[in-house]
Amino acid sequence: MLKMPKSNMTALFRLINENQELFVPVKKANQVNFGLWDDEAEVSLETLKTVKSPKDVFFPQSETLYTCVKDGKKISIKPEELASRDFVVFGMKPCDVRAVDVLDRVFLTEPCDSFYKARRDHGTIVSLACGEPSVSCFCKAFGIDCTEPNADAAIWLTEDSLYWKAMTEKGEKLTETVKSLFEDADAADEEKLDAVKETTKAIVEKLPYSNLSLEGWNGDALTEKFNSPVWEELYKPCLACGTCTFVCPTCQCYDIKDYNTGHEIKRYRCWDSCMYSDFTMMAHGNNRTTQLQRFRQRFMHKLVYFPANNDGMYSCVGCGRCVDKCPSSLNIVKVIKAFEKQEGDK
Repeated sequence: MLKMPKSNMTALFRLINENQELFVPVKKANQVNFGLWDDEAEVSLETLKTVKSPKDVFFPQSETLYTCVKDGKKISIKPEELASRDFVVFGMKPCDVRAVDVLDRVFLTEPCDSFYKARRDHGTIVSLACGEPSVSCFCKAFGIDCTEPNADAAIWLTEDSLYWKAMTEKGEKLTETVKSLFEDADAADEEKLDAVKETTKAIVEKLPYSNLSLEGWNGDALTEKFNSPVWEELYKPCLACGTCTFVCPTCQCYDIKDYNTGHEIKRYRCWDSCMYSDFTMMAHGNNRTTQLQRFRQRFMHKLVYFPANNDGMYSCVGCGRCVDKCPSSLNIVKVIKAFEKQEGDK
């Protein structure tokens, strides 16, 4: 393990940014989201959760796929170039790193998504351990240890130091480029860091949702959960605004649209939401014609459909963004607890 003074952070960013792009949590208009670093950027590593997850570094909210140009009767198609430059995502929290694992299961399974794969191939993730999780966090329920980042490189922040540990070949390669700023950590540093981790774990144990029970939620629960009368009351406050899907780090639904620029047509894809009435609209209409069906789809996918097809892995990482942002206080925790109450009343 390596360490450096926190006062060297800007020098670290400059060194990383010399040969590749660097994405960090940046504060703009009083909101923090991941963005490209430069000397003017107001970096906020202290922010626990960015408003949006950093998934759009790998799966952008909107991206052009190809461009069509008509010249008389001739139509030419120009595919968009795939990502070819290396980049680093610095400061991703452990829950957001797990979310990338979920996205990998979707986009890297055959037929592989070439746009996503190119970004994953060129991207290096440096994950930052959590210091003080909030009341809306429940990553522990999904087996995530927020004090032990699992990415290409892991970092921990203390009052005056940054600790660094390479975890993969990509992480080792990045470490070599910044090693001049670091020194080896000793046994006293390890003890200091262990104490910080224990303090964080103690906070986690006191959070209201940390011990949320997922009993009964798995790939075998399809019929039981799908046909439950709980949905009939639970969905009613839902506004169908889609906020939950846009802040969620694992939602991967998208639409493909065309845009006429006046002299060419650009085909692009953009995030979509299963909570919208026109989601997956086809010529005959939509398979899910009521908000109850759309509401149920979102949570069944997270807790039943996805684990059924991915070796038990849930499509939720307990980041708590939906808990924080839903204007109707409808979120995955409330859904799980509603079913837990129903089963307790039997």
